[in-house]
Amino acid sequence: MPELLFHGAAGEVTGSMHLIHVEGRWVALDCGLYQGRREESEAKNRQWPMPAREIDAVILSHAHTDHSGRLPKLAADGFDGPIFCTPATRDLSAIMLPDSAHIQQEDSEYVNKKRRRNNLPPIEPLYDYNDAIKSVRLMQTISYERPFQVVPGLSASFHEAGHMLGSAGIRVEFANRNGGPKTLYFTGDVGRNNAPILRDPAPLPSCDVIISESTYGGRVNEPVGDARQIMLDVMKRTFERGGKVIIPAFSVGRTQTIVYSLHQMMAAGALPRHPVFIDSPLAVNATDVFKMHPECYDSEAREFRRKNGDILGGDCCTYIRDVEESKALHRRRSPCTIISASGMCEAGRIRHHIKNNVASPRNTILFPGYQAQNTLGRRLVDGTKEITLFHETLPVRAEVVQIHGFSGHADQADLLRLLSPHARSARRVFLVHGEPEQAAALAAKLDEAGFTGVSRPARGQRFVLGD
Repeated sequence: MPELLFHGAAGEVTGSMHLIHVEGRWVALDCGLYQGRREESEAKNRQWPMPAREIDAVILSHAHTDHSGRLPKLAADGFDGPIFCTPATRDLSAIMLPDSAHIQQEDSEYVNKKRRRNNLPPIEPLYDYNDAIKSVRLMQTISYERPFQVVPGLSASFHEAGHMLGSAGIRVEFANRNGGPKTLYFTGDVGRNNAPILRDPAPLPSCDVIISESTYGGRVNEPVGDARQIMLDVMKRTFERGGKVIIPAFSVGRTQTIVYSLHQMMAAGALPRHPVFIDSPLAVNATDVFKMHPECYDSEAREFRRKNGDILGGDCCTYIRDVEESKALHRRRSPCTIISASGMCEAGRIRHHIKNNVASPRNTILFPGYQAQNTLGRRLVDGTKEITLFHETLPVRAEVVQIHGFSGHADQADLLRLLSPHARSARRVFLVHGEPEQAAALAAKLDEAGFTGVSRPARGQRFVLGD
């Protein structure tokens, strides 16, 4: 019988990794990086449920770091099997994983300064640039809805997830059933219907076992149209008081969504044209990849592209790579919008922009999505009155706004629409990638919808997929 082992994003949101054991082989669904408390994340990121060389293949749902960011570590520790993904996911991974390696190097240098002061031995970065490149070279691209063999006895196919460019749900089919399940579906991260740029998530194909994300399993978010209006109102009132709008956004996916929305607003005359700066080298590279894959766009984005020649602000935004140009933004006093990474304010240039703007009541820190526990972004949206950045304590006087409608994640209503048609046919449902209260809320709704066998697995928990 096939067996499931839950290793990451079980009872939490980051570090996605679930493993299938079939006919003596291990196949991983995702291989994500843990984020949060530094020491806890550092420990988890160095642990595998079995030696890396014993994992035979990885099927990657999408390129976000919490789903792909440990692939270089896996390769460094001896894995040399195939990593299956969509073409857009491979192209994004080719820029994101080397960038993650750079962050690993910087983080280790920072930590080692403290360790030297305390006469402690240095730590090594989780992986380096060469490890990142090795993992990208292991990637094999498969288009949506084209079955492929993963290992003997197990085949798979990708289905549109609508979460980010190239994102996919994964349908797995078991060849030797022996009374066990025929199919398993891993949702990856599910997007929202009518979200900007991307096509809507595809309906779930028939499946016996479901592994579903539950990030917003207990929340119903505002519609995307409402989110745009909230953002428009926030920006107008900030500019009226002479302030700047600082937007922490993930370089891949969220930044492009925000830029596209701003471009639409300015093109329609709803928002005055003003300086918009995208201050993230990775976001600049990711935007180039987005332009390479118009096949992933929805009909609205394709039409906007036809009329305007571009959807990602080429004529109204300034994309910044250079560090000195980034520093120059700190000296600006006139109204502008600055979009920078990371999205949860745990690393990168956004921390400098927050440091230089959070103490002024003229400014706004605008969060366009979810903020995980134990991150600076979460502390800000939870209403902290002061923060510490770069060894300096700062009062929080800027307006802080969080908008959930731009989230790349399906909310409770979206997830129920996606899963409910399988209430009578799915034998088991496993809820992952959600904080405990979110997963519990979704589990209760699935029970009401007629599902049986809904589980919220813990890290390290195993399940035999029998009758």
